[in-house]
Amino acid sequence: MVLGIRWLFKIAIPLFLITVLVACAVGEESGSNAAQQRPSEEPADLRTTPASATPKEEAPAATAPTKPTTTATAPQTAPEPTASKAATQEPIATSTTEPGPTVTIDERAQEPYLGIWISREEIERLPTSGPAWEQLLQTAGRKAGDPDLNDKDDPVNVRVLAKALVFARLGEEPYRDDVIKALDSVTYKNSEKGGNTLALGRELVAYVIAADLINLPQHNPQLNADFENRLRELLDKRLDGRTLRSTHEERANNWGTHAGASRAAVTIYLGDKDELQRAADVFKGWLGDRESYDGFIFGDDLSWQCDPAAPVSINPAGCQKDGQDIGGTLPEEMRRGGEFQWPPEKTGYTWEALQGASVQAEILHRAGFDAWEWEEQAILRAVQFLYEIGWEAESDDEWQVWLMNYAYCTAYPTTSPTTAGKNMAWTDWTHGSGPCRR
Repeated sequence: MVLGIRWLFKIAIPLFLITVLVACAVGEESGSNAAQQRPSEEPADLRTTPASATPKEEAPAATAPTKPTTTATAPQTAPEPTASKAATQEPIATSTTEPGPTVTIDERAQEPYLGIWISREEIERLPTSGPAWEQLLQTAGRKAGDPDLNDKDDPVNVRVLAKALVFARLGEEPYRDDVIKALDSVTYKNSEKGGNTLALGRELVAYVIAADLINLPQHNPQLNADFENRLRELLDKRLDGRTLRSTHEERANNWGTHAGASRAAVTIYLGDKDELQRAADVFKGWLGDRESYDGFIFGDDLSWQCDPAAPVSINPAGCQKDGQDIGGTLPEEMRRGGEFQWPPEKTGYTWEALQGASVQAEILHRAGFDAWEWEEQAILRAVQFLYEIGWEAESDDEWQVWLMNYAYCTAYPTTSPTTAGKNMAWTDWTHGSGPCRR
């Protein structure tokens, strides 16, 4: 009997202890598995909370046209540095700890990136009624067409600008989507091929401003990286023997002013301060400051020049010839109507040159240069001369008058809605809806 009890203790107790140890081990393993599962549930909730913000930034890339691999000069796939930059963009929608309302518009991405032409604060003060707004809105609501940088009369550029302005005012995504599509085409399709720098100069500036208005760097970093590479290429791409940069620095007429407007916008967009300073120096030289720059090539007919030995693009104040005041004339354009005579033979090239010059002046002014005041208000003197001889702005030059009145607080007659210009438009809304600058 005693022997049986001893054997019971030898067998039962160890079995009991083994059972207890096994049960404890199983309990620890179950607790460990549960602990590992709980953290994976919490990040899943966190990922869904800001989904209304961060993924929104990726959507436009999917709507852009397929990028041609044969004509694109920029990378066709997103490089990792750009992707990582996009990933670090700070979401602005909701907290990552508590669900918030769905955000349909990224307000920060709605802001102009630099305000090359106009800032968000200025746009917010502009009306959403009246003939200027109605024309802008109607234009923005229509199909723009495909950008063509080799067509000097292509109206798509200012139509795309209309879409960008309306987006900046209303924040409605379809307008920005259309701008993205146009910028994608400008970036990858090489439509300038076979054209010249007059066409490129007229067309490009509006697309650069449109990219700024929709804040392309924030909204679509990949397209913006390729767009910037494209802009660098277009500054130096040779078209019909010239580049945009050389045209600005050599041609003293409307070719040079249009090239200069696009050059100024591009350099600001790229943040190239040295190039911007060079562009400003050239423009100041065009206005008559030969010490700033005097590398222009003038035509053989110098009869409209105040000093044929030191030709300029706008004659200095007080210049007279044969008893006539020709201070403020654009000699290189006046000669297109013939040699000096009085009254002069009318030509539309004077206002055409001012289209590029006025855009240059406004862009440079916003970049910190006192361009409207240079050379005793050379641009104002040019406009005064034209009105004094009865050559008022007409048709696609009418938009300039709104800009002149805004810059100089003058009161030249205006019409609204205005006809769109070759490189710019909609100034009756952007610059005519409030007080003048001064």
